[in-house]
Amino acid sequence: MVTARGYRRRTLARRDRRGRGLRGPLYPSSVPVARSRSQRFDAIVLEALEPIEQRWHAELTELDVAVDEVPEVQVTAPEKVVWDDDVVVDANVPLARLVPAGVDRRGLPTRARIVLYRRPLEARARDGQDMADLLHDVLIEQVATYLGLDPDVIEGQ
Repeated sequence: MVTARGYRRRTLARRDRRGRGLRGPLYPSSVPVARSRSQRFDAIVLEALEPIEQRWHAELTELDVAVDEVPEVQVTAPEKVVWDDDVVVDANVPLARLVPAGVDRRGLPTRARIVLYRRPLEARARDGQDMADLLHDVLIEQVATYLGLDPDVIEGQ
């Protein structure tokens, strides 16, 4: 390529404009390491939910499971926050909540759902196996609350 001054530019020698290397993903999207933290968390949730769902499939057809980053908390002093029975709490920080079926603002019916809070759960887990165990325990407790049963019955002990 010839520039306006008549000099030849070396286009093949340059990898990109500022010499920082190629831009793009480091790993192909098909390998697990390429997934984001939230995608990895979602995969662990599905793994933890699978044995519960297999055993209680008929009873859980009207229940959804959702993931939020953090719980919504009204601005107030932390020691004054009181959580309902449908919330799994650790050190006054909610880890999950069971939202019963009802009617939304538009008057449409809603399904019951378990909402897991990703960041508080991640903060309490030391590694992947600890996260899987913690999620399993939280899901067992929430499903037990939903069905009105003892958590030991849900777990099959």
